[in-house]
Amino acid sequence: MGLFGFGDKEEPERITAPVDPNWVRLPNGAFPPLLSMDPEEMGLNNVGGVYLIWHAGVRPEWVYAGHSKDLAAALHHAGNNRDINYYEKNGGLFVAWALVKEQYRAGVVKYLQETFKTQVDNPGDFNDKTVPVPVIAPVAKRKSAT
Repeated sequence: MGLFGFGDKEEPERITAPVDPNWVRLPNGAFPPLLSMDPEEMGLNNVGGVYLIWHAGVRPEWVYAGHSKDLAAALHHAGNNRDINYYEKNGGLFVAWALVKEQYRAGVVKYLQETFKTQVDNPGDFNDKTVPVPVIAPVAKRKSAT
């Protein structure tokens, strides 16, 4: 399993320092464009985790954070969302996802939305009592030319 695999406890452990959730990247180290990727081809059917969408361009911004038990369906839904697609014109939309145990997902999304100040809110994926789970932002890892 992905991030936060501290056993099978139902109650999540309190995480205070940002953790790298091992954002999934393409083989070249970059992140896929949201609107042209095929989530099924990426093996995301019925795979649970969190995802983060941003736009590139002159002033990149975080656009949306969410979690799902089926990342393929969630990414299709995000790709069809007008509020998210509004930012495509700003240098393209990109997505990163990480496999996170279910009990941590809402906390990760709350942390992403509040800390990274996403442009499109997602209040349905957490509530006021959700404890934020700090994670490190996705960063492309370009392969070296060696």
